[in-house]
Amino acid sequence: MRPRQFGRYALALLAALWAGGVVAQTDTPCRQALALGLDVSGSVDEGEYRLQLDGLAAALEHADVLRALLSQPDRPIQIAVYEWSGPSHQRLLQDWATITDRTVVASIANRLRGTARIKADPSTGIGAAMIYGQRLLAGRKCETRTLDISGDGPTNTGPRPQDVRYLSGFNGITINGLVIGSGDADTDLVTYYKELVIHGFGRFVEQADDFKDYEDAMARKLLRELRGIVVSDLQ
Repeated sequence: MRPRQFGRYALALLAALWAGGVVAQTDTPCRQALALGLDVSGSVDEGEYRLQLDGLAAALEHADVLRALLSQPDRPIQIAVYEWSGPSHQRLLQDWATITDRTVVASIANRLRGTARIKADPSTGIGAAMIYGQRLLAGRKCETRTLDISGDGPTNTGPRPQDVRYLSGFNGITINGLVIGSGDADTDLVTYYKELVIHGFGRFVEQADDFKDYEDAMARKLLRELRGIVVSDLQ
């Protein structure tokens, strides 16, 4: 595809994604709405797919993460999980759940462990993944709204993340990143996410050395996000 044609395609896709709806939204009050987007592009094999979903499940059940999730029952956290690859593939794995007790966390973890992979667009569309996450968060009546994008490579199709994150719909949303690996000879992935993907107050990038390290990196990231809310409350 020629650059000019690709540019028109990306803008058209951006408009189409921005205009549609994803899921019904509720008015449940909460202290944080957290949407987690997992990379399932062509660079992710079946074993790595399982390491991501099972790793997120285990991270949510980590003792310290559980304590942070349940620390303020009168101001619960809401969580949604989706997977993404190219512009044509975003799949909701867990619709919004309000974390009121351990059984809710266990239900989310079991759902993730029981999710089978389906055929998906093999390309990497971070911008489209961000738009999908924004639309999940839109209308959430929470004190903070956070979008987490996990990925093992830079975008190679669809809207560019550096263009997407400044759209008006992202006002008031923090975008954090969890990068898997360090990238390649052409792209330092941590730097790429810091410069082009993350956005908003308190933004940060966590790094997993590889997919085997994903569970620990996800637990670290969740704790940093959840503790950040506590620090804000104390100030």
